[in-house]
Amino acid sequence: MSEEKEKKALKKEQKEKKKKEKKAKTAAGENDIMGSGVKEIGEEPIIVFKDVTKVYTLYRNSREQFSALFHNSKKFKRHCALNGVSFEIKQGESVAIVGRNGAGKSTVLKMITGVAFPTEGEIYVKGRVSALLELTAGFSQDMTGRENIRFKCYVLGLKDAEIDEIEQKAIEFADLGEYIDQPVRTYSSGMRVRLGFAININTNPDILVIDEALSVGDATFKKKCKDKINELIKRNITVLYVSHSKDIQDFCDRCIYLQKGKVIFDGTMKETIEKYPELVQ
Repeated sequence: MSEEKEKKALKKEQKEKKKKEKKAKTAAGENDIMGSGVKEIGEEPIIVFKDVTKVYTLYRNSREQFSALFHNSKKFKRHCALNGVSFEIKQGESVAIVGRNGAGKSTVLKMITGVAFPTEGEIYVKGRVSALLELTAGFSQDMTGRENIRFKCYVLGLKDAEIDEIEQKAIEFADLGEYIDQPVRTYSSGMRVRLGFAININTNPDILVIDEALSVGDATFKKKCKDKINELIKRNITVLYVSHSKDIQDFCDRCIYLQKGKVIFDGTMKETIEKYPELVQ
């Protein structure tokens, strides 16, 4: 019996040793990846669009729109913003969504952020979304910059401890000095943009959505914003970027090209530029 116990103990010891060696190899591999700056792309999709169609009902004026609530009005026309759009985006991907005005880019972003909903099809979004769309939207003009930071965080459903941390980061990033404790109505348009960007970029998102947000502000602040976005990309945050500028090459590895509400190309940034060089000219 003693020999059998010794054999079992030896086997157990060998198993434990192998487990430790395996863990050590895995940890070393992870360190190599982090040290080399190589991004890890998740296996499971974090955003899924499946045959998504979005149709808007357009009226000539607000009066006809209001009247349609009570009567079966025919004074309208329908506009198909998206038509059978399908794609998947995985965690850690940085994706440019490009196309001419009216191609459906902003509609895609609005659906991801929950501002708009599909007429047909299915949309799946996993994780906290931070959207750099209308940067100054939702500000209370009578609240101070500091109060607006906390207010926006409460709207996002964040806890006090997390808000305290975000508040300090946002104040440092916005760099408004004493104006942070002044009512937002006293801010210039540039100061409001700085505050809006600072709040949204520091809310620890899983998905960061950017719609031409870097087209505003001075050169120094733009560089600061770009550095922050690159920092988030290195942390495996999923980034969706809509822009008509060459900036898409700085941030994105993949490109989805929309035309008249349909996906006409979905590939790497290099493949997209080779096929559609006008995107970066």
